[in-house]
Amino acid sequence: MKMPDDVIDMVLTAEAKALSTIMENCAHVVPVSTVKMVDDKIMLINYFMGQTLKNIQVNPRVSLACWKGLNGYQIKATAEYVTEGDLFDQTVIWIREILPTRVVKGLLLLT
Repeated sequence: MKMPDDVIDMVLTAEAKALSTIMENCAHVVPVSTVKMVDDKIMLINYFMGQTLKNIQVNPRVSLACWKGLNGYQIKATAEYVTEGDLFDQTVIWIREILPTRVVKGLLLLT
């Protein structure tokens, strides 16, 4: 299912973004910074995710909230974690160019 253009625009340009995972019986929410669209999937870059990755290994269902002012979207998705391959290698190069002090640990692909 293709996301509508206004949702894609919000995901890419939102003032704030937060990713929610499930931790035992409660939600675990972290801020998200670097986001890109790849083949109709939302790609989030892992620089610091610890508990988030543990949660995704148990339950890959996530929720991404994106907003500007009082307008926004919640996107419910399934997360896949990627730490190797062409997309990972290309992303490492891209991040080195735009955020040279950051280290890419992995990619979350949200479907």
